[in-house]
Amino acid sequence: MRQIDHFIVGDSPDPVRTHQVWNPSTGEVQAEVGLGDAALLEQAVATALKVQPEWAATNPQKRARVMFKFKDLIEQNMQQLAELLSSEHGKVIDDAKGDVQRGLEVIEYACGIPQVLKGEYTQGAGPGIDVYSMRQPLGIGAGITPFNFPAMIPMWMFGMAIAAGNAFILKPSERDPSVPVRLAELFVEAGAPEGLLQVVHGDKEMVDAILDHPAISAVSFVGSSDIAHYVYKRGVAAGKRIQAMGGAKNHGIVMPDADLDQVVNDLAGAAFGSAGERCMALPVVVPVGEETAERLKEKLIPAIHALNIGVSNDPDAHYGPVVTPEHKARVEGWIDTAEKEGAEIVVDGRGFTLQGHEKGFFIGPTLIDHVTPKMESYQEEIFGPVLQIVRANDFEDALRLPSDHQYGNGVALFTRNGHAAREFASRVNVGMVGINVPIPVPVSYHSFGGWKRSGFGDTDQYGTEGLKFWTKLKKVTQRWPDGGGDGSNAFVIPTMG
Repeated sequence: MRQIDHFIVGDSPDPVRTHQVWNPSTGEVQAEVGLGDAALLEQAVATALKVQPEWAATNPQKRARVMFKFKDLIEQNMQQLAELLSSEHGKVIDDAKGDVQRGLEVIEYACGIPQVLKGEYTQGAGPGIDVYSMRQPLGIGAGITPFNFPAMIPMWMFGMAIAAGNAFILKPSERDPSVPVRLAELFVEAGAPEGLLQVVHGDKEMVDAILDHPAISAVSFVGSSDIAHYVYKRGVAAGKRIQAMGGAKNHGIVMPDADLDQVVNDLAGAAFGSAGERCMALPVVVPVGEETAERLKEKLIPAIHALNIGVSNDPDAHYGPVVTPEHKARVEGWIDTAEKEGAEIVVDGRGFTLQGHEKGFFIGPTLIDHVTPKMESYQEEIFGPVLQIVRANDFEDALRLPSDHQYGNGVALFTRNGHAAREFASRVNVGMVGINVPIPVPVSYHSFGGWKRSGFGDTDQYGTEGLKFWTKLKKVTQRWPDGGGDGSNAFVIPTMG
C-alpha cells in the first residue's frame, strides 16, 4: 500500500499511528498517511527557524521570482495535480482543476509582493521629523486546512505568508494529503529554500501542538465552526495571531422578477457541484412568494434529474462521490432528519449506487421543500449534494433568514431590480454577497471571509487582509538635527508641533 510521508527536512520518524486514505469512487483504501506528533513538529520548527531569517532578508523582488516560477510549475503540472486531487477527494477533474486554479490566483497576487508590501511615508510630520512604516514578517506561520479544497486553501495561506517573508508549516487534512505534499515539492523546485514550506500530517494531537508551540506566531484555519472556535480560543490563549474560518449555510434569495431559467442553471452548479462539499456552496434557496416557489420547484425537478453522477475521472459527470463512507452516512443522516422534522423530500438521493462502483461513496442529488427555520436540518451545515427550499413571504422575510442564521459566510440575491439588490447588499448580515452570482467568492486581490460563526478573528484570507495577517507593522519616527547644542532643536512630538 502506498505510504504518504511528511514533507520536512531530515528523516521522518516511523509513525506511531496512521490514517487511511480512500478512493471515494471505488470505496477502497488506496494509501496510508503517517500521523505526526509534537516531536515531529519540533523538528519542522527547528528547520523553519534556521531558514526563515535569510528568506526574510531576501529582497521582495527575488521572493517574487520564486512565486512566478512556482506559478509556472503549477500550470505545467495542472493535469497531474487535478488527477491526484480527484483520486483522493472524489471531485470530478474539472472541479479539481478549479480547486487548483483558485489557489493559483492567490499565488499570482503574491507575485506582486514588492508592490503590496510597501509601507507609508510622511515627510515633515513635525519640525524636521519624518514618519514612515514598514511591514515585516512574523517569523513562522502555520496553516490547518480541510479536505474539501486540498490545493486552493493551502495556497491561499502559504502563498501570502511566504511571499511576505515567513516560513510556513502546513497541516493538511489527513483525508486527502497528497496534493499538499506535491505543492511543497514544486515549491522547492521553483527555487524556495528547503524547509521554508514544510508539510506535517496529523490529527488533533498535531493541531494542538501547532497551537501551543511558542515559535509559531500565527495560525490560519479552515474547517467546521466548532473546531474553528476551539482553534481560535486555544491559539489566542497561547498568544498567537489567529484567523479561523468555520462552516456555512449560504442562502440564495430568488425574487419574483428573477430569471428562473438562469437561477436553476446556477443552482445546479452551486448546490450540487463538488458534491456540495464547499463552504461556499448554495444549499438553501429562498423563493419569495408562493408563486415564485412553485415555478422554481417545477423547473428544479427536471434539472436535478438531469444531473449525471459519476466517478471522479468521468468527463461527463457533473459531480462525483463524497470523500469518505463516514461523510456519506452523515449527509444521508441529515436527509433522514429533515424528513422526520416534517420537510418534503421531493428528490431523494439516499441509497444511490453507481453501476460498476457500488462500493463508492455516492449520494444522489436531493431536493427538500417546506423546510422551516426551526428545523435542525436547516440550522446546521449538511455539506453534501442537498438543496433545501425555505419559502419566504416577502423581501423582508427573505432578508431576515440569512441575517438571523448562526452562519454568515455567503449569500446570493437573484433579481432584475437594482434597488432591491442595493438594499439587500447593504442590509444583509453576511460577510460575502453575490448579486446574480451564486458563489460570491471574491477575487484574489480582494479578501475572503465570513461573519458570525463562519469566521473567528479579525482578519480575512488573502488579498490585503491576508497581507496584514502575515505581517506586523513597524512605525518609525525619525529626525536628523542640525546640531548647535543651544536647545533650539529640541524634540517636539509631531502631534504637538
